[in-house]
Amino acid sequence: MRTMHSTLLVGPADWDAARMPRAAFEARIAALWQGGAYGAIVYGDAADHGALAYLTNFTPKLEAALAFVPLAGVPTLLVGGGVNMIAAARPLTWVQDLRPLREAGKAAADWARALPQGSRVLLIGGDAMPFAMRRALDAALSGVCAMEDGADALRAQMLRKGEREISAIRGSCTILAKAVAAFRRAHASGAGITDALLVAEHLAQQEGAQDVRSLFSQDGGRTLRPFDVPVRAQADPLQAYIAVRYAGYWVEGFVRAARKGDPLGDAAKALLRGMVAAANPGASCRALAEAAASNTPHPLTASVIGNGIGLSLEEAPILSTARAATLMADAVYSLRGGVLEDEGAIASAMVRVTDAGNEVLWSSGDRE
Repeated sequence: MRTMHSTLLVGPADWDAARMPRAAFEARIAALWQGGAYGAIVYGDAADHGALAYLTNFTPKLEAALAFVPLAGVPTLLVGGGVNMIAAARPLTWVQDLRPLREAGKAAADWARALPQGSRVLLIGGDAMPFAMRRALDAALSGVCAMEDGADALRAQMLRKGEREISAIRGSCTILAKAVAAFRRAHASGAGITDALLVAEHLAQQEGAQDVRSLFSQDGGRTLRPFDVPVRAQADPLQAYIAVRYAGYWVEGFVRAARKGDPLGDAAKALLRGMVAAANPGASCRALAEAAASNTPHPLTASVIGNGIGLSLEEAPILSTARAATLMADAVYSLRGGVLEDEGAIASAMVRVTDAGNEVLWSSGDRE
């Protein structure tokens, strides 16, 4: 789920060749050319860099980055911040040819000269580019290459997770489970809203999380918000959201903490169990929604009941009842169910869909 947080990324993002070897990235790049393209231009920034990280492992923490990936030859990665940032960028990627990000149009034109005249080039991340950069690329490649959007094809490729990716997601889920347990213990001890969440965030960071994001409710679970100043008030039950990134891969959870009975939270968990039971390969968004139907759905789950997740918090597909998306084997999804009466409650799960059904990697109904 996309959240209202700053996009300053502070956690470590070095390339770990043992966890994700260069050959894995080369295989991902090789799959790009199935449609006959001769190259790809991939943009990423601090807010949206899943595609760039998928192909290069590079996470742009401050300024944007641009990768030029040819069918034949080696990729070039242009990083923001000038020449002085090259040394700092090297540990973050397997790509050897690193250059400062200057005059993107000229750099694209120089790169395209090595491609056959009129060849197809995929543009990935073009919608997120600054207007001036996109205009410069269009002008530089006009009449030289046939540039087309390659984002949808790459999103479909990214949805299927290999064993190395699943291993990273399992690691993220382990940290999430520990953070949620710490959050609930802090709440049970009488901690205020943000104190309970800060305990969870600090534990996640100590466990190796690269980034942690949290939301909380001050209105009985009806809405969720980030905090910018400490909130000492207590809430019981307390509805919250915690997302963790580890080894580049995000997981998330809508969680509840209650010192006594929580019938509304139990109702949300019951909806979630129905949805998880239906989360099999080929299941439609409509089938999932029907399995978790409620007469009083929460606004956050009334039309969108989940999404793909991985290198980005929100990957395709968005599981909306208005879309024709179906679940795919080898994919990981964040699923959520919620109810709204006088107050609101949301429960969620991280689910890996398999050929045989599914595997719950984490659930807000799990016991500590």
